[in-house]
Amino acid sequence: MAGTDAGGAGAPDAPWDGPWGLPDWAALTGDGAADRFRAAFRRSMTAHLEEVAAVRDDPRPADFANVVAALERSGRGLRRTASAFFTLAGCASDDDLRAVEREVAPALARHASAIWMDPALAARVAAVADDGLDAERREVLRRTRERFERSGAGLAAPDRARLAEIMARLSELQTGFGQAVLAAESDWALPLSEDELAALPEALADAARAAGAARGVGPCVTLARASVEPFLAACPDRTLRERAWRAWVSRGTEGDADNRPAMAEILALRAERAALLGFPSFAAFRLAPEMARTPEAVRALLERVWAPARARAARETARLSELAREAGEGAEVAPWDRRRWAEAARARDHAVSDADVRPYLSLEGVLGAAFAVAGRLFGLAFREVEATLHHPSARAFEVRRDGRVLGLFVGDWFARSSKRSGAWMSQLVAQERLDGEVRPVVLNVANFAEGAPALLSRDDARTLFHEFGHALHGLMSDVTFPSVAGTGVARDFVELPSQLFERWLDEAEILAAHARHWRTGEPIPPETVARLKAAEAFGAGFRTVEYLESAFVDLEMHAGPAPGDPAAFEAEVLARLGAPEDVPPRHGAAHFLHVFAGEGYAAGYYGYLWAEVMEADAFAAFEEAGGAFAPEPSARLAELLAAGGSRPAEDLWLAFRGRAPDPAALLRGRGFAA
Repeated sequence: MAGTDAGGAGAPDAPWDGPWGLPDWAALTGDGAADRFRAAFRRSMTAHLEEVAAVRDDPRPADFANVVAALERSGRGLRRTASAFFTLAGCASDDDLRAVEREVAPALARHASAIWMDPALAARVAAVADDGLDAERREVLRRTRERFERSGAGLAAPDRARLAEIMARLSELQTGFGQAVLAAESDWALPLSEDELAALPEALADAARAAGAARGVGPCVTLARASVEPFLAACPDRTLRERAWRAWVSRGTEGDADNRPAMAEILALRAERAALLGFPSFAAFRLAPEMARTPEAVRALLERVWAPARARAARETARLSELAREAGEGAEVAPWDRRRWAEAARARDHAVSDADVRPYLSLEGVLGAAFAVAGRLFGLAFREVEATLHHPSARAFEVRRDGRVLGLFVGDWFARSSKRSGAWMSQLVAQERLDGEVRPVVLNVANFAEGAPALLSRDDARTLFHEFGHALHGLMSDVTFPSVAGTGVARDFVELPSQLFERWLDEAEILAAHARHWRTGEPIPPETVARLKAAEAFGAGFRTVEYLESAFVDLEMHAGPAPGDPAAFEAEVLARLGAPEDVPPRHGAAHFLHVFAGEGYAAGYYGYLWAEVMEADAFAAFEEAGGAFAPEPSARLAELLAAGGSRPAEDLWLAFRGRAPDPAALLRGRGFAA
């Protein structure tokens, strides 16, 4: 990691003294940015190790303040560096930053191993008594002890050394996996002629022109999900649809971007890691601290939903085949046809289409709807403010409650070739009050097609609401310790607030106020909303099956011996399920970023469904109390969000609902027989 060690106020690890507690982004970008980050990572890791050594070598008897709280304080410079760097790496990457990412990933893994595998430090933590601690401190202590245990601090020295090597190599492979997918997406575009543009809805044609202009070429479809999926639904040319679909599903399988060898090594190393730590599989290791606990519990949930979902998808396919046959394309529905004929089915059977709805779903309108819901539920107010951010198209909003500033919400919503695909939330600054009040700065990222104005599909609007639910988790956090702030919760619990928030997108009064035609200002007609809801039920089988296929593949790849040929294993899993050929997995393994570009959702992609069980039951609490804005469940939900990870997820759920979640609520919500 060569580079200058020069620090200074503009260094990534320096205190963030800009407005809203943000870094000086201008000083972190431009010429020399890569070397500045290299130096900052080196400085901040060294400083962190010195802070941790002081905790370990403290001669005083171990207590919560001089061990656990001291560990929570340590590494602030490194957190600042990592937060700034990975924001840029995800949202505004270039070759230099990608090179730094490849270098720093194994260095960070070795750094973490040096801390969390340290037996002497683990012993200091183990010596801390939990007598007299409040609930949050007890939970922070429990989680700290668990992290040392799951990191291998209790292993013999040779096994610790091997585990450290595994973690460093995994970080290299996972970083390379994500960069390969980004390269595959950035390098491909499907040019469109004026005649081909004329056959598309106006909003989609405008988005294709904007995508081409951003790349310095003519109108085109890209592999951003917000570009390719609407194209597959709207394009009447089957040949063009097939070209786009094949490029979409082949990401991570070709040339220098072939991820298949990396997948095999990642799976083997994860299995070896689990064995070193005494677990029969990586899935068993990964799930032990989650709400699900075991692979068997996850498999049981997936299987409970699979049969009714597959049956529904088969009925949907039969209807699509009728429409395809009528149009002269034959009765066989290929994967690149499904979205096209599903859109036709909605238009034919329910007199509504994406083109009917998009003009009412401008980005500004949907964002205003999200803000309005947060205001009704929790008393939050949002005001756009000027701020220097990581990219010129990002926007910032001050968030207040009862006149008090809670934090800053940042949105970065448009696709570009330098940006990782998908949508996510991150905490640029986590809320805490360990040494005074620290206000959160929360970032939402999506990849919508840019336009004038930007018009969203229903799926795009749901994505905005989903990520905004995560943002509320970070913004409303009210804890002392940064490790349990906001979304620092069990992985299969973290999706509850986000998926629950999606429910308010369909509230009639919200739609009437904010779903307005971008030209005329007229609200979306209630009959269009009614038809839309009826039409959306049509695709429930398809959406559930494509998700479950990915969830099953993820689970089974990690629940036994590592497969030597992951692509063949993926095909075997789908064959055992009897997966329909016209419904491929939502994420093919070779570009499954959730699972292979990092570890957050490895053996954990099921978490969306697990959270949906809770989400369906949680919204029922509002319905039972009188409606979507009933004050009593709103107050309980605010308490759940404020608690972050300061209490176990099971306790937070019981405090909100008073009983275990009911899976039948999910089946009813998806329109499947319970």
